[in-house]
Amino acid sequence: MLNFLSDTVTLPTQEMMDAIQHAMLGDDVYGQDQTVNELERLAANMLGMEAACFMPSGTMANLASIMAHCPRGSKVLVGNESDIYIYEAGGASVCGGIVYEPIPTQADGRLLLHDLAKAFPFDEEDPQFALPSLICLENTHNRCGGKVLPIAYLQEVKEFAAERNVPVHMDGARIFNAAVALDLDVREIARYADSVQFCLSKGLSAPIGSIAAGTQSHINKVRKIRKMLGGGMRQAGIAAAPGIIALHTMVARLDQDHRHAKQLADGLARINGIELDVQQVQTNIVIFRVTDPRYSWDSFLQTAKSRGVIFSEMGYGRIRAVVHRHITTDDINRAVQLVEEMMKKGPF
Repeated sequence: MLNFLSDTVTLPTQEMMDAIQHAMLGDDVYGQDQTVNELERLAANMLGMEAACFMPSGTMANLASIMAHCPRGSKVLVGNESDIYIYEAGGASVCGGIVYEPIPTQADGRLLLHDLAKAFPFDEEDPQFALPSLICLENTHNRCGGKVLPIAYLQEVKEFAAERNVPVHMDGARIFNAAVALDLDVREIARYADSVQFCLSKGLSAPIGSIAAGTQSHINKVRKIRKMLGGGMRQAGIAAAPGIIALHTMVARLDQDHRHAKQLADGLARINGIELDVQQVQTNIVIFRVTDPRYSWDSFLQTAKSRGVIFSEMGYGRIRAVVHRHITTDDINRAVQLVEEMMKKGPF
C-alpha cells in the first residue's frame, strides 16, 4: 500500500529504536528525566529560544501555548483555514475560556495585516469587546498545500503585533520543512515568533511528541498547563530519545520529500481529469482536484485505496497527498501510474 495519508504515518528508524532501549530515564514531572531534559535543551537551542517543553502532541503544545499567552475572555486571532481553528477541537475555548476569531486565510497561508487589524476594536476600553491577546500563524500551512510563509511577511506580522503589544505564536508543526524549503537556519523563522510549536512525529519520523518553545517564563506556564491537561509524563525519555535522533538526523533529508512531492505533482498534472498547479507545490504536500465527472472526491479516494494508494480529503473536495521518508521515487511513479489507470477506467 502506498500511503500518502500524512507524514504522521512515518515509523521510527532503527537508530531511534536503539535509542529507546538505552535512554536514561527519570520522572519528567519532577524534571528528573535526563533524556527529556536533553531533548528540550536541543530543541530550544535549534530554535534560538530560551526554553522548551516536550509535549505528547502538537494539539496540546498549541493549546498550552495559547492558554499561557491568553487571559480568559480574550481573543486569539487564527486563520480560518488553520489547523488550530479546524482540527484541534476548540480546545482554547473549552479549556481556556478564550475566543477564537477566524481571520481570512490567503491562498499562500498569509493572514493579511488589514484583516488582522479589523479584529482590534477602535475603543479598547469598551466593555463589550473581547480584546485580542495573541496572533497565531501556521508555517508551513497544511490546508494551503504546505505553503511556506515568506520571511518578509513574518517580519511584518511581528512588527504589527509588537505595535499592539500582542505576542505571536507559530504553529510550526512542519517548521523544519519551511526552513529546508527556504534554505535557512530554522532560527531565522522562529525569531519572528514569541512561541513556537513543532512536531517530532511528522516528517522527522519520531513515533510521538511535539515541542513547545519560547521564553523561560512562557515555558514555565506551558509546563503547568501541560500538567493540568493531563500531559505530565513520567519516564518520558522513552518517547524523547527518538526525538533527539530525529533532530540530529532527519532535518536535512526533508529536501528529498520536497523533491518527491514535485515529482508526484508533475506526474499527476499530466493526467486527464486531474487539476493541479505544479508551481504551488513548495514542500511535501500536494493538493489537487479530480475534475472527471465520473468521480466524486469520495469515490476517488475509495477507488484509489482499492488499487493500493491512500490519499485524504482536504476540504472543498480537494485531495491531499503527503510525501514522507517511506515514499520512494519508484513509489511516486507507481502512484502516478495507478491514478492514470483509474482515470481511464473509471470508478471500481
